[in-house]
Amino acid sequence: MAATSRGSLAGLRVVDLSRVLAGPLCTQMLADQGAEVIKVEPPAGDETRGLGPPFDEQGDAAYFLAVNRGKRGIALDLAQPAGQATLLALLEGADVLVENFIPGTMARWGLDYESVLKPRFPRLVYCAISGFGADGPLGGLPGYDAILQAMCGLMTVNGDPATGPTRIGIPIVDHLTGYTALSGILMALLERAQSGQGQRVEATLFDSALSLLVPHAANWMYSGRTPQLLGSAHPNIAPYDQFACRDGAVFLGILNDRQFARFCEQVGLQALVRDARFATNAMRLAHRDALRAQIEAALAERGSAELCQALMRQGVPAGPVNTVPQAFAQAHALHRGMRVEREGYAGIGLPVRLSRTPGRPGGAPPRFAEHTEAVLREAGFDQAHIGRLREQRVLPERTHA
Repeated sequence: MAATSRGSLAGLRVVDLSRVLAGPLCTQMLADQGAEVIKVEPPAGDETRGLGPPFDEQGDAAYFLAVNRGKRGIALDLAQPAGQATLLALLEGADVLVENFIPGTMARWGLDYESVLKPRFPRLVYCAISGFGADGPLGGLPGYDAILQAMCGLMTVNGDPATGPTRIGIPIVDHLTGYTALSGILMALLERAQSGQGQRVEATLFDSALSLLVPHAANWMYSGRTPQLLGSAHPNIAPYDQFACRDGAVFLGILNDRQFARFCEQVGLQALVRDARFATNAMRLAHRDALRAQIEAALAERGSAELCQALMRQGVPAGPVNTVPQAFAQAHALHRGMRVEREGYAGIGLPVRLSRTPGRPGGAPPRFAEHTEAVLREAGFDQAHIGRLREQRVLPERTHA
């Protein structure tokens, strides 16, 4: 059957109240697969519009542009009763609502899921993203990626003894929370197809951060030993680390004895295969430092690109340690369409491919309140009503600076 261009989620309507990263990333992925996403910003706008430089020609930060494509944008003051009523009108016919306010905010606005939205919109899938959830010792507190990296042990398994615990260089907790929210939404939609009922989906940065601790948490649970800083090395596998070549660093990811033997053959270390200290992965871990010294000496005068190509052809996992520009310049990145470039917009491609209903990168991210009039007209508001909302400042008119 021929592929369709609408995407697997065509016809799905999403109201996105989220800001910053986890929620907007989740809803961008929904949009990339064909969902209609209406981004509802507060009067001050999504904070990431100002998190630069760099900024585009319209003054929006690249950070905002990275996670908001394919959406239509309106601005709405939900602290006002008329703003709340407007949101309720937007939810008529909506399938999904995504928000990442501090728990209790929606209830304070008279928009609580259980008592207000669920009875009125029984098919609505309501996704709440927060730092810690609403209850428990930390319930209701705000959450930020780096703080969760620190609290949940991620920093203590990243870095080396010289640097000490180090923040992972991408907001990995926010990213995973966005994917977790996406998974929960899709599960709820699948169940709704059978029951006809929506439900509340919750994704928290706290839970997501702890779930990243594989295999470190399992190692600790079974051994009682606190995981230590290992730099780029792996706690369970050797050699699985970064090594210097003549013209740059490479990363070796050797998982089994067969790969180890092929690696040794390729780099002239055949004697290591017969050395009892390196006969198994467990032994290689026990003698990690001695093994590293041998490999460093063997690779010091080799070219990184040639070495990696030769090893990969032999089935030995190896790759150069690229910069971000080098990563996107790779021929395979271009082949996979992982760099999206259009007039006035640049972004990252889709990380998932569906054969029959492929998604595609949506249009440019919305300017502040860009589609307010059109969205409200589609929701049944006439020009006089829209005018009154503007007069009451329920619909902010200013362009975010």
